[in-house]
Amino acid sequence: MTMSDSSKASTGLFPRFDIPLLGMMFISGFFASNAFDLWGQLISPALGFANLSPHGLARSLLGTLGLPNGDFAGYFVHFYLVGLIGYPIGWLYIFNPIWTSIFKGRHIFLGSAIYGFGLWVFAIGGITAIAGLPFFLNFTGITWVALAGHVLYGIVLVWVIRLIERWS
Repeated sequence: MTMSDSSKASTGLFPRFDIPLLGMMFISGFFASNAFDLWGQLISPALGFANLSPHGLARSLLGTLGLPNGDFAGYFVHFYLVGLIGYPIGWLYIFNPIWTSIFKGRHIFLGSAIYGFGLWVFAIGGITAIAGLPFFLNFTGITWVALAGHVLYGIVLVWVIRLIERWS
């Protein structure tokens, strides 16, 4: 029985929040965040596309909310709160239960890509508006690099979760 199966045994579609699940969230979020940043800050600019600066969006949001918005705070929010905790929770407790109910656990690659697309809509469509930035950043080059990065994040996140589940 995998960690996923044992965690879901007592709560239906939702995994029980425990230490192994927290570890799985951190590990999968770590690899997904690094894939996102590798794409957005190294590969994309090397190919002549925009350079992502997600900590800048986090800083803008923090500043709008009247919170400390220095570089450290921006990186902390982007990498730790969003990448290691927020987005993995979104997959485990919101998107995956809905996807699994509809598709009975099939087409998980497609589901992970759609989840990444949803993250892009949330971050670049929603958070930018709250932070006082232009809607979808005026659909400039950074918007499309961010789309690819968020889809990549979703795919890597779910792939690593599946690897961990298989090994446990």
